[in-house]
Amino acid sequence: MSRSKVLAAMSGGVDSCVAAALLAEQGAEVTGVTLKLWCYGTSPLSPRACCTLDAIEDARAVARRMGFPHYVVEAEEVFRQRVLQPFLDAYATGRTPYPCALCNQHLKFGDLVSRMELIGAEVLATGHYARIERCADGSWKLMRAMDRDKDQSYALALIPYDVLPRAVFPLGGMDKQAVRAHAERLGLEVWAKPESQDLCFVPDGDYAGFVTQSLGDRRGTTPGPFVDSEGRPLGTHRGILHYTVGQRRGLGIAAREPLYVTGIDASSNTITLGSRAALDAPGLVTASMNWLVPSPPGPGAPVEVQIRYHHAPARGRVFPRADGGAEIRFDEPQAAVTPGQSCVLYDGDRVLGGAAIERALAAPRRSATHDAARLVAP
Repeated sequence: MSRSKVLAAMSGGVDSCVAAALLAEQGAEVTGVTLKLWCYGTSPLSPRACCTLDAIEDARAVARRMGFPHYVVEAEEVFRQRVLQPFLDAYATGRTPYPCALCNQHLKFGDLVSRMELIGAEVLATGHYARIERCADGSWKLMRAMDRDKDQSYALALIPYDVLPRAVFPLGGMDKQAVRAHAERLGLEVWAKPESQDLCFVPDGDYAGFVTQSLGDRRGTTPGPFVDSEGRPLGTHRGILHYTVGQRRGLGIAAREPLYVTGIDASSNTITLGSRAALDAPGLVTASMNWLVPSPPGPGAPVEVQIRYHHAPARGRVFPRADGGAEIRFDEPQAAVTPGQSCVLYDGDRVLGGAAIERALAAPRRSATHDAARLVAP
């Protein structure tokens, strides 16, 4: 990386700051940049979240310490259009979105890549725990981090394939302890900074409250019926944005056995409840796939499938669809396949591609007598 010209994305957290600092220490010509995503006069962010004024100052202090320039880039409009509004719309229509994937796709590896080219930088560096490697045939591949507990390749599955040769992840071979040790060694004040929790723009974890406040209308907040798989009423919900597929707590339904959210229908404002077994799906259908390989796998190719950030990958087969999406069939049924979440396909440690989940494939119909209604206490 010596003498390479690098644009380093710096959120102000220890990971992104150490990534930039290590490259500068190695002799790269680093320019640090922090994205401004909010009008801070009305920002809901807490001091511990990334992208705050304090976080910007933390990034700037690291740049000063390491002797490279740092800039703040206005990205509020892109963030609102490409990340925040889709997040709000998804929650209001009964989906459970994964906005970190959109932020990586449209801001860090979209908007910042364009700015990188404007200043003549050769590569974009971030503090993600993932790896990029060059194949023997000259193509590139996105790989899981060496530290599987910190691996963030799932969150990167929507970035454009043509960005891979121009991106670098200095932390991909490290664990968190090593990163903090480097920060302390380099005299960076962020070395002991706590990790941000939840989404950066919902730091208290109250997604429903944030969506309700941000939308300013009644979408997704109107009470409606809980029903079983046959459409029989079980009770009343508080509004669909308060629920997600697989949810068990907070339903307020007395039952002999636990009930789970198995489906959300925004058009009818209805939430379907069922037993734990009713959550199992034999597969899923995705939105248009973002492939991170030169050629998509053929119909029936074996893959490992991750359907949530902390989901243990499941074996299955992929069947690309004419509409650009894919149908995934699991070797063993998977629980709580949730529309809006990312479906990421792997071949070992290599990321093949990813997309948002559109819907779960329906399990074979069971007898109507085996239904959530019989679970409800009289």
